[in-house]
Amino acid sequence: MPEMLEVRWHGRGGMGSVTSAELFAAAVIEEGKFAQSFPSFGPERRGAPVTAYLRISDEFIRVRTDINRPDILVVIDPKLLDQIDVTVGLKDSGTIIVNSPLSAKELKKKYGFKWKVATVDALKIARETINLPIANTAMMGALNKVVRAVKMESLEHELKGRFGDRAAGNIKSMTRAYDELDMED
Repeated sequence: MPEMLEVRWHGRGGMGSVTSAELFAAAVIEEGKFAQSFPSFGPERRGAPVTAYLRISDEFIRVRTDINRPDILVVIDPKLLDQIDVTVGLKDSGTIIVNSPLSAKELKKKYGFKWKVATVDALKIARETINLPIANTAMMGALNKVVRAVKMESLEHELKGRFGDRAAGNIKSMTRAYDELDMED
């Protein structure tokens, strides 16, 4: 992990981008590291594009700005790839993690990405584990597989705290995405 890892999440209102970034940050803090999480969005309405930011560091984080040069992009809504350039500012060494039924190789070819690509069919996993088309907790597992920033147990703890009785399905969703992530070699 770099000195400070910066992650930009892309989704739509109601898809849980903000929640996932917050829960991930809480798990990082629970393990004694430092993290920030905050959203950025235009009109607050379901379905509008939403960007959430996540910073992770072993040292106190002093910067308080949007993330313009992310190390990682997490794309919860793959339709955004055809509508906006989510890759703006992504570091040359960056990675794009996309909720998609396509393999990492297929997605990279389709969009001509020069960065590392990882995919997981988080929507399918969510439908099978929580019976809802909300892929955010699955994408938490995918992100952790790529960055290995926290123990999965720490993320599970945060999901239990947030979702209570509904946590089991979300934990299963996150774990399956971690296990099923397709990363290009």
